[in-house]
Amino acid sequence: MANHIMAPSTGGNFPAKLTKQVVLCSLIAAFGGLMFGYDIGISGGVTSMDDFLLEFFPSVYEKKHRAKENNYCKYDNQLLQLFTSSLYLAAVLCSWAAAFCCKKFGRKRTMQMAAAFFLVGVVLNAASVNLYMLIAGRICLGAGIGFEIRYVHHLHPKL
Repeated sequence: MANHIMAPSTGGNFPAKLTKQVVLCSLIAAFGGLMFGYDIGISGGVTSMDDFLLEFFPSVYEKKHRAKENNYCKYDNQLLQLFTSSLYLAAVLCSWAAAFCCKKFGRKRTMQMAAAFFLVGVVLNAASVNLYMLIAGRICLGAGIGFEIRYVHHLHPKL
């Protein structure tokens, strides 16, 4: 007997099979959201850590400890903002680029590219010795997430 999926707009049932592909696409999409959410939570905490600021943003560290009243001005640094937003911007741009890659190279190669981008990003971030290496790693992580999001959308456009 086929599983039935509820149609939210009509409130009724329509016959549709809950296949392995739908479950897999849902899980991959959930992990994409998990990666974004995890990064938002972690990057906010990391950018306020004294050790991180001393290593990569010494001017922000000084401002942080000089400011007595206003928290807003402590983190006013363009490179810190670039560090934070580079992953998200890369994910958006690469999700568009991944659409063309998916058409040209297929889904399997697109997913392999997503994994490769993500792996390179992890290695760059883990081994970073300066700010530009750190930002390059976040751009690669964003590319991996963008390719993964496009892959899921290509497999199942309704997700």
